Parts: sequence; structure tokens; C-alpha cells
Amino acid sequence: MIEVTSQDARTRGIASIGSQPIALAAGALVMIMLGVGSVALWRAYTGTSPEQDRIVAARQLQVRAAQASEQLVEKTKGLEATQQESIDQLQIVQDQLQTVKRLLSAQQADAKRLSEQVSGLTEA
Repeated sequence: MIEVTSQDARTRGIASIGSQPIALAAGALVMIMLGVGSVALWRAYTGTSPEQDRIVAARQLQVRAAQASEQLVEKTKGLEATQQESIDQLQIVQDQLQTVKRLLSAQQADAKRLSEQVSGLTEA
């Protein structure tokens, strides 16, 4: 009969544990490599990748932003033109109002002069 000492048991236990992590790591590495390979094959087969989709989406956003910016510039120019037209029309109205005020003052002066002439004739 062979007796197994505690030292032998420990050595065998460590040896069996020591060989299993290497096998486990090798199996994990094989699984990771299979996963990476399948993703690469899938991308090659479909011809699309998320990076290309992101690039296309980013370009579309840039185009939309540029279009929105151009529309804002056009609307701003339109508002500026409308504002300038309003300012011009207001200036014309102010000029006409000044003319009317001058004419009214002249008429009031004429009316006062005529009134004084009538009162002078009445006294005479």
C-alpha cells in the first residue's frame, strides 16, 4: 500500500489547479478571437460598419446645420430690409408732418393778421 503524504496531496492539488487556469485562459482567448473574427466577417459581408454610419450621420447633421444657418441669414436679411423700409416710410411721414405743421402755422398767422385787419376796419 502506498501512503500519500500531505505534501504529495498539496503538490498534486497545486499542479491540477495550475494547469486549469492556463486551459481556461486559452479557452477564453479562443472564444474572444472567434467573436472578433465573426464581427469582422459580418462587417465584411454586410459592407457596413458603425463608424461609417456615424460618419454619414455626422455629415448629415453638418448639412442640416449649414442649411439652417443659411435660412437664418436669409431671414435676417429679409428682416433688415423690412426694417429699413419701415424706417424710410416713417421718415417720409415725419417729413410730411413737419410740412403740415409749417402750413398750419402759416395759416394761423394769416388768420391772425386778417383778424387784426378786420378789427382795425371795424374800429375805423
